[in-house]
Amino acid sequence: MPEELIRAREMDSKVYDVQDKNKKALEFIQDVTSNAQEVQNRVLDEILSSNADVEYLRRHGLNGHVDRDTFKKVMPVITYEDLQPDIERISNGDTLKILCSQPISEFLTSSGTSGGERKLMPTIDEELGRKSSLYSLLMPVMDQFVPGLDKGKGMYFLFIKSEAKTPGGLLARPVLTSYYKSSYFRDRPYDPYTNYTSPNETVLCSDSYQSMYSQLLCGLCQNDEVLRVGAVFASGFIRAIRFLEKHWTSLCNDIRTGTIDPQITDLSVREAVMKILKPNPRLADFIEVECRRRSWKGIITRLWPNTKYIDVIVTGTMSQYIQTIDYYSNGLPLVCTMYASSECYFGVNLNPLCNPSDVAYTLIPTMAYFEFLPFNRKQEVSGSSKLNASDQLELVDLVDVKIGHEYELVVTTYAGLYRYRVGDILKVAGFKNKAPQFHFICRKNVVLSIDADKTDEVELQNAVKRAANHLSPFDARLIEYTSYADLSKIPGHYVLYWEIGYNNDTPIPPSVFEDCCLTVEESLNSVYRQGRVSDKSIGPLEIKIVETGTFDKLMDYAVSNGASINQYKAPRCVKYEPIIQLLNSRVVSKYFSPKCPEWVPGHKQWYNNN
Repeated sequence: MPEELIRAREMDSKVYDVQDKNKKALEFIQDVTSNAQEVQNRVLDEILSSNADVEYLRRHGLNGHVDRDTFKKVMPVITYEDLQPDIERISNGDTLKILCSQPISEFLTSSGTSGGERKLMPTIDEELGRKSSLYSLLMPVMDQFVPGLDKGKGMYFLFIKSEAKTPGGLLARPVLTSYYKSSYFRDRPYDPYTNYTSPNETVLCSDSYQSMYSQLLCGLCQNDEVLRVGAVFASGFIRAIRFLEKHWTSLCNDIRTGTIDPQITDLSVREAVMKILKPNPRLADFIEVECRRRSWKGIITRLWPNTKYIDVIVTGTMSQYIQTIDYYSNGLPLVCTMYASSECYFGVNLNPLCNPSDVAYTLIPTMAYFEFLPFNRKQEVSGSSKLNASDQLELVDLVDVKIGHEYELVVTTYAGLYRYRVGDILKVAGFKNKAPQFHFICRKNVVLSIDADKTDEVELQNAVKRAANHLSPFDARLIEYTSYADLSKIPGHYVLYWEIGYNNDTPIPPSVFEDCCLTVEESLNSVYRQGRVSDKSIGPLEIKIVETGTFDKLMDYAVSNGASINQYKAPRCVKYEPIIQLLNSRVVSKYFSPKCPEWVPGHKQWYNNN
């Protein structure tokens, strides 16, 4: 049945009552946060009871116990590497109850990495309902601060990404691709809060160019109805604005004539867009005037004048994009609504209009069983990710964390993760009743990130080491290096600063340094390579060669600002502007990767085995 008929039927029969649904959602939040410990005990009991006979729990000696004390005593705190053998068994087709009593329906590919590949997170069908329930809380919370959002539409740039099948036949794909392709999104009943300018067909189009073009076209056609705009990540939202900068003339032509650019060849997309697109010369002229202006400052509020806020994630590494979004939006509020990952959906922001630096997420106790490992930055520098017995005893429950303290998040999920270290570092900001609220501090060990990519120090070091082998035939060596995520252009790109030691005067051809760039890229994880090859969200990697002695100057600068000369080591990533200026002032040459690295969906070994 067409959406218009569904809407008319439900509105006529008064099936949908916005305020009643909002009230029930807020009452739910009040209830579960007031009874956080009781809810957490119930969640753990449900998880352990339903999975009592699975191999993983029996292997560690839980033996059917569902109480918290026994669980904490016998079950180890783990990382992905600990779980990887079981994940590989399932991905290869083993149907025994290894991690979960319910069948693993698919794997969700994490943007974290393991051995240069995406992590595979097991999930079950019922998790989609749990995720949908968290989504249903977001707009009732928002309505308290910005009422009337049910009277217009949201312009959200949503995209699916590539998926693959494991050797055992299970799908492996990003968590949002899984959700958008599910009936919870595709066949959602009428809800004024999920009334988007983008038809489902444009979101589900696998061609990123056609998807972006058609979503922008539909958003422009309905510009007066748009009350909020957004994307998942800040980087994706900026990419949409830069796409508009490049293609606005074609978009205006489509609006003026009521026809779609021939480059949009997906028939389902064309059909969906034509239900919205009508000849509108007046709107086309308006858009053209605004886009032809010398400055694009405030372009969001100029083209979509009723927009009340920008809905994007700007916490963590995404905070680097705040200034750019402020420029394009004339300082509209930046709203971060929820906190989630491939492993689990976690919580919501109950104060969505706060400053981005003050965002705190309230963990919803029904989503999983949560524990917290006290995080010590000084100890972390020394390195080992393994926990000894005393470390494991330090884990605290959801209601027992302390304000101002930092913790690493540990989850036990309905889908078969038990005491799993997510790798997110959180700081307790306060409480909503008995449930804590957390600032997201960072991903553990991540040094570089442009979009969904996360490159840690070890991965970067291994990639640089491989690339530096190209210098050996010229009797040269890499003395020192650091890195920087350059966001001055879209897409952003990785920059490596290399100081080279030469044993003779033999010049090194530029092609050798270009090979070094490509080798680094080939050595990075599949999320990075997908961003380069498929998503076009990351630009070519750049190596800048700096003068001899540059890293001595860098140390002098650090020591002059209070660093201990005995403990100093060159940073593997720099973000502080004066340091970047120092490095750039000593650049003698620079080189870019000459082509994209290799990338295909899935894991390398899946293809090697076929």
